[in-house]
Amino acid sequence: MDQTPSTRDFSPLYPPLFLLLPVIFIIIKHISSLSSKRRPLPPGPRPWPIIGNIFHLEKKLHISMTRLAKVHGPLISLRLGTQLVVVGSSPAAATEILKNHDRLLSARWQIKVLPHKSHVLERISVIWNPTCNDQWKSLRALFRTELFSAKAIESQATLREKKSSEMVKFLTTQQGKVINIGEIVFATIFNTISNLLFSKDMIGLEDQGLAGGLKSLVTRMVELGATPNIADFYPILEGLDPQRLRRKMSECIEKMFGLWEIYIRERREKHVKDAPKTDFLDVFLSNGFDDDLINWLFVELFNAGAETTSTTIEWAMAEILKNKRVMVKVEEELDRVINRGPMHESEVSQLPYLNALLKETMRLHPAAPFLLPHRALETCEVMNYTIPKDAQVFVNVWAIGRDPTVWEEPLSFKPERFLGSSLDLKGQDFELIPFGSGRRICPGLPMATRQIPLILAHLIHYFDWSLENGEDPATLDMNDKFGLTLQKEKPLRIIPKKKF
Repeated sequence: MDQTPSTRDFSPLYPPLFLLLPVIFIIIKHISSLSSKRRPLPPGPRPWPIIGNIFHLEKKLHISMTRLAKVHGPLISLRLGTQLVVVGSSPAAATEILKNHDRLLSARWQIKVLPHKSHVLERISVIWNPTCNDQWKSLRALFRTELFSAKAIESQATLREKKSSEMVKFLTTQQGKVINIGEIVFATIFNTISNLLFSKDMIGLEDQGLAGGLKSLVTRMVELGATPNIADFYPILEGLDPQRLRRKMSECIEKMFGLWEIYIRERREKHVKDAPKTDFLDVFLSNGFDDDLINWLFVELFNAGAETTSTTIEWAMAEILKNKRVMVKVEEELDRVINRGPMHESEVSQLPYLNALLKETMRLHPAAPFLLPHRALETCEVMNYTIPKDAQVFVNVWAIGRDPTVWEEPLSFKPERFLGSSLDLKGQDFELIPFGSGRRICPGLPMATRQIPLILAHLIHYFDWSLENGEDPATLDMNDKFGLTLQKEKPLRIIPKKKF
């Protein structure tokens, strides 16, 4: 007998199928509509299979990203392994990322070199907390009220003046000798921060070996954080730590913990909860912080405070030496406003040219060329492009500072461009955002904008400077070295001579 089914065998399916066709058509049309409405990713170079755009990047990422932006536009995207990276390189792009879409793009991308997992950083970190959660808000509020409030900053002025004066006294003993100015400034700032945190100097200025060693340790951590990490490109390899970057970072951090663990232990043993607070360690202990939390916050405060500030001052000194015209103008202003006795912080605010000079330094040499990596909490549209959830998002402030459509003669060092200008550093003028903007703006901005001009004013007002071996300052090498902070490729080695 013929077993081939006839059409009559499937006749019961016809009516339901006929009724479902309109529904299927509507669903397909809806999906197609959604797909067509979704904006494309930001443009960028065509990625290679598996590796993406890794080979489109050079060692100095800030330069290669800037070149790509000139080709593809102010908002670009790249595939680095399995990860999507979006980079904004104009004031308009920065405004969209850090202001208009700040809520959705203010998560932090966790680089895999960090020794802690996300759930740990959510408890102990301000800088690297993956989200702006309640703990992050609580810690930021504590910093804002106890360490960086207007009242706190004013009360710390005497300490900053004292440490700057100690730097001048030490440099007086070094007349005629070649010094690494970055190391001296780093030690001065490190001691200022350590006195705020636990009322002790950490480095003797005369011990340049220790100062240099500690700066090298911090610089090493910065370099590890910026080293291209295959575990960032392919997170499945995170547990293997194939380049041993996390292990190396852990070793550096443990060395830093060792600098102050004895002070924490001693203070904890003597701490009385309601006793008057003498420094920030007392504040931490009064809030019930454990050693893991205190240690990690100290690392963030020291690294962010000392490294970026000393780097900015080193760049400023290099630009002043290289540009004789600028040196003459800033010295004339200092001689006019500051007497030959001790310098006070209140006087430094009366130095418009010096402060314009610092803005110009931060424009050309931002301490953090990409700020720090953001992460998209949700998919959103920026400048008519889609930024998918969990994409890594950067703002190339180095490119913005050198954009010829924003700045006249962008590669020239001209502090005069800021005289009479309303542009400030508080994160609302997106042409100049060295401290970032939005929720993730640097909490130490109020302190940095006091400390940097004070130290620089001391260096210029009390000393004449020359390069070693009688080199012409006009030929000074101004190449940079890429990292989380943008350092001089060749450290500035100069000779002080006391003026009076």
